[in-house]
Amino acid sequence: MKKKLLTALQYLLFLGLGLFLVWWSIDKMSEEDLRECKEALVSARYVLIFPVFIIISASHVSRAMRWRLLMKPMGYNPGLLNTFFAVMVGYLANLAFPRLGEVLKCTILARYEKVPADKLVGTILVERVVDVLCLLVVFAITIFTQYDLIGQFAKETIRENFLAGGIKALLIKIGILVTVLVMLYFLARYIFRRFSHNGFILRIKSMFEGVKAGLTSVGKMKDKWAFIFHSVFIWCCYVGGTYLGFLATAGTDHLPFMVAFPVLAFASIGMIITPGGIGAYPKFVQSVLVLYGVNKGIAYANGTLQWMAQCVIILVVGFVCLALMPYFNKKKKEV
Repeated sequence: MKKKLLTALQYLLFLGLGLFLVWWSIDKMSEEDLRECKEALVSARYVLIFPVFIIISASHVSRAMRWRLLMKPMGYNPGLLNTFFAVMVGYLANLAFPRLGEVLKCTILARYEKVPADKLVGTILVERVVDVLCLLVVFAITIFTQYDLIGQFAKETIRENFLAGGIKALLIKIGILVTVLVMLYFLARYIFRRFSHNGFILRIKSMFEGVKAGLTSVGKMKDKWAFIFHSVFIWCCYVGGTYLGFLATAGTDHLPFMVAFPVLAFASIGMIITPGGIGAYPKFVQSVLVLYGVNKGIAYANGTLQWMAQCVIILVVGFVCLALMPYFNKKKKEV
């Protein structure tokens, strides 16, 4: 009960942050900017949602295929359709409660494909590490190609969102975290040895072994090049979808392709700090586009459209997958 309450409070806190950013972004705009924003939203080329829909959906299919590659070294080969269902329902859950989707997608695949959920947790951790590395590559491309425009903004954004209190405060936090982790490690070792035959301890050890198997699956993978291809393809789809989003509004349709890299890089931070990127995603897109001479109102309108397009894709495809999943698996059993 206490854990559920803390989860709900955490969600409300970040949802509140997102709503505050929506209000703050609008409040900071002049009447002229607000007028431009409304005009941009009214006159937007909404037909471009369809190619964006295809591109982003293709990235989700690729993500499902990449996830399957991580399971093969452990001796599991789930169906692509069920894996895709799990991925999309996970994204759908994340719109409501951040990180719930990661748990839910493991549970779904464990239920329909009989893959142990504890081993799937390890593969999810591998995926997250790879995605962080890909995001860092996008940041690197941004800094190397457009440092004159984006360099100072990058420093300020990182300092405000990740280095609050300065480097010294960050080092203290890291030191405390490392100390706590080391203490927990030795405490766990003692408990596991002291109560090695206890049923509960045996189940915990089994769970950790499953997670370890999932983490080490990438080292045993035979199709490493396919895994790399899917990782690159997923992020190329994100960049391509972002660029197509520029074409949706007058005032951003002139922007060159390379501007998609900084917008994607900083908008991804927005997706991390609030549920589904609400408030933060459009704000970061606006902040970056303004650096390239785009009017504040138009920039915010474009960020809002790009955020809405992603949410619509997740909602539509996610609910379709949620509806089809039981039907598909019932048919599969009958066959």
